[in-house]
Amino acid sequence: MLTIGNSAPSFELPDQFGKVHKLSDYRGKKVILYFYPKDLTPGCTTEACEFRDASDILTKKNIAVLGISADKVDLHKKFSDKYKLNFPLLADTEKKVINTYGVWGLKKFLGKTYSGILRTTFIIGKNGKIEKIFEKVKPEGHASQILDHT
Repeated sequence: MLTIGNSAPSFELPDQFGKVHKLSDYRGKKVILYFYPKDLTPGCTTEACEFRDASDILTKKNIAVLGISADKVDLHKKFSDKYKLNFPLLADTEKKVINTYGVWGLKKFLGKTYSGILRTTFIIGKNGKIEKIFEKVKPEGHASQILDHT
């Protein structure tokens, strides 16, 4: 279980264009690392578009946004193209990073229980340490919530 003050676990994943990103590529920047369940779904679209719309402010604050789900690169590309997303969506199809960050678990929807990605955001400091963890994230208003903590 990761907690505030822990070093953020390193990773290496491809984005929607096939470019590989490593967490270490972002040393010296604050990183918003958000895990979301599924491309092209209403809640995930709301969350991604809010981050897109906040990009000017985030860039001025030297903050990078990285989204991670278990979807494949090609679906990330469709999602990114459709909504003109301006940050990397990383494909963790093997769920290695998802499991390392502890965001895979039981969920309930319409009375059914199933396993999936728990919508969670980590703010990682310039030094690579976890500064804040948002669990059970509500997509609407999440970018503003993040901006209040950066």
